[in-house]
Amino acid sequence: MKKSLLTIIVLLLTLAVSAQEIEWMNMNEALAAQKKEPKKIFMDVYTEWCGPCKLLDKNTFHNKDVVKFINENFYAVKFDAEGTEKIDYQDFVYTNPNHDPNRKGRNAQHLFAHALKVSGYPSMVFFDEKSDVIAPITGYHTPKDLEIYLKMIASDDYKELTTNEAWQEYEANFEGSF
Repeated sequence: MKKSLLTIIVLLLTLAVSAQEIEWMNMNEALAAQKKEPKKIFMDVYTEWCGPCKLLDKNTFHNKDVVKFINENFYAVKFDAEGTEKIDYQDFVYTNPNHDPNRKGRNAQHLFAHALKVSGYPSMVFFDEKSDVIAPITGYHTPKDLEIYLKMIASDDYKELTTNEAWQEYEANFEGSF
């Protein structure tokens, strides 16, 4: 009796903890998932040495509202911009041929990060349901800061924001809930 009760408690705790996690996948998995069920992609572009990347992961990507919203509206991709993952994207295989496994700290940038024009870390890149790039945003963002971008992209409002004035009006009228 005590063993089964303990097992149930451990299971419930495990479920509670896993419910607070973003369901990360790699880009190839997200692209394959899109073919079965079209959905936008949210990509976290990070590096191992990046302090703000670690803060983003700890403070923003573990916020319950951010976790829930990303899991419901996007395929979430975690991408090491200096890693060695092979990415098959739009009829081209991206690699990191200059990666030095013996190097500590900064390493060569992955060709996919270069193709996405990632110039700083952390960066977050949004892709539409056909895997075309919508927009990148760079830098550390709190849950409240990130909310406007997540909701604007998920709702397709970005398609109407074609001028700086339109963005400023959208931003001024946005009411967050995170």
